[in-house]
Amino acid sequence: MSDVTQVMTISKERPANTYSGYFILIVALALILAGIWGFFSAGAAFRAGQPTALWNALWIACAVLFVLTLAGMFKVQPNQGVTITLFGAYRGTDRNTGLRWVWPWMSGKKISLRANNLISERIKVNDLRGNPIEMAAQVVWRVVDTAQAVFDVDDYKAFVTVQIEAAVRTIGSRYPYDDFSHAEITLRGNHDQVGDELRAELIARLKVAGISVDECGFTHLAYAQEIAGAMLRRQQAEAVVAARKTLVEGAVGMVEMALDMLSEKNVVELDDERKAAMVSNLMVVLCGERDTQPVVNTGTLYQ
Repeated sequence: MSDVTQVMTISKERPANTYSGYFILIVALALILAGIWGFFSAGAAFRAGQPTALWNALWIACAVLFVLTLAGMFKVQPNQGVTITLFGAYRGTDRNTGLRWVWPWMSGKKISLRANNLISERIKVNDLRGNPIEMAAQVVWRVVDTAQAVFDVDDYKAFVTVQIEAAVRTIGSRYPYDDFSHAEITLRGNHDQVGDELRAELIARLKVAGISVDECGFTHLAYAQEIAGAMLRRQQAEAVVAARKTLVEGAVGMVEMALDMLSEKNVVELDDERKAAMVSNLMVVLCGERDTQPVVNTGTLYQ
C-alpha cells in the first residue's frame, strides 16, 4: 500500500471560497424587483413614444443576473461537504451548513460526512493452518477528507467494500481459527485483539481514500461446511480427553490422600500387593462413568 500511495498524487482538503446564500437571495429579490420595474417602464415609454432601449437593457440585464444568481446557489446539510471545482480544478470544500453561493461557472459535488455502517458478505478464507473458514465483518466508517474521497479514488464506496474484503482475508489467514492448547492467538478466542488488528489494517488501506474507521468486528466466524462436522467431532474428542485428564489427576490425588491417611492413623497395614488392589478399586470407583456395584469377598486376597 505504501508504494501505491507514493506513486499517486495525494489530494488534500482545503476550505473553499464560498459566500452566504442568504445575502445573495436578497440580491436576487432586488434583481426581480428591478427587472419588473424596468419591464413596465419600457412599456410605458413605448406607449408614450419615448426611447425604450435603456429600459429594455435594464430588465434584460436584471433577468440574466437573476438566472446567474440562482445558478450559483446550493444547500449544505449537517455532516455534509461540497467539493468545488473550476473547469475540473479543485478549489476547496465547503462544510458550512445552510444556503450557500458560489460563482455560477464553478461546480460542486456533495459528499456525505456521516457515519456509515457496512456488513460485508460472508467469504471463505484459509486460516493459518489451511483450514477453510467463513468470515464476515461489520465496519463503521466515515469520510474525513472529501478531496481524497472524490479525486483520489474512482468510487469511494465501492473502494471501501473491496478493501474490507481484502482486510478480512489478510487477518483471517494470519491466525488459526482455534487452538485447543490455548498457546496461540486465535480468531475465535481473541476477538478484541484480532478486531483491533482488523481496524488498523482497514485504516491503512482506506487512508488513500480519505476514509477513517470508527469501529469494526466480526459478525460471522465459523468453519466451512465441508469440515465443520469433522472439526466438531475433534472438539468433542479433545474435550473428552481434557475432562478425563482432569478426572484422573483428581482421582490420583484422592487415592494418594486415602493411602496416606490409612497409614498415618494405623487403620490397617497394607503391603504392596494390597495397596495395588486398593488403588485399582479406588480408581475404578472414582473414574468410572457408571455407579459401581459392591462385591462381597468372603475369602482373602491370597485365596
